[in-house]
Amino acid sequence: MTTCVVVKKGNEIAIASDSLVTFGDTRLSHVYEENEKIFKVGESYVTLAGTAAHFPVMRKLLQELGAECKLSSREEVFDTYSRVHAVLKDKYFLNTKEDEDDPYESSQITSLIANPYGIFGVYSYREVFSFERFWGIGSGRNFALGAMHAVYDQALGAREIAEIGVQAGAEFDKSSSAPFRIFSLWSKSTGPTEQQL
Repeated sequence: MTTCVVVKKGNEIAIASDSLVTFGDTRLSHVYEENEKIFKVGESYVTLAGTAAHFPVMRKLLQELGAECKLSSREEVFDTYSRVHAVLKDKYFLNTKEDEDDPYESSQITSLIANPYGIFGVYSYREVFSFERFWGIGSGRNFALGAMHAVYDQALGAREIAEIGVQAGAEFDKSSSAPFRIFSLWSKSTGPTEQQL
């Protein structure tokens, strides 16, 4: 699958991902395909874990929402992903069934969002979390979470911690690999600057 992380430390916010795509036992590395797992929508950077089919659909849907794509708070993320869910069902024929006892229809999507307002996670039933420190998704997330936890209190910025997280995922998870994409920005309280590795 993948390793994707978000980190917030002080006024710096970062999002990072690996670049490997897998199809069962087949690995499609960055050498053969661009494999960009982070895309920008307005002020937000978004990444996903799960089937590769989600990426073109979600990129298109979120960008087409224009001003209606609001991702600056937990409530706005929930509202936006709820609107997206309806479109996924009606226009893209999303299979909403995961388990027999599902409490709600599933969007089949796990997503991380980083923007000047914070770092957010969205899960398949549109559960939205607003994280204070860091989080990870994908098959390499446990390695990434452990590595980021180990270094978070050191004298490192959010970007450096995010890089350590995706490096750990790529080191130990068979479905994650370099090169990495890392974007960092400042929270609204210090002004909007961005940089890309």
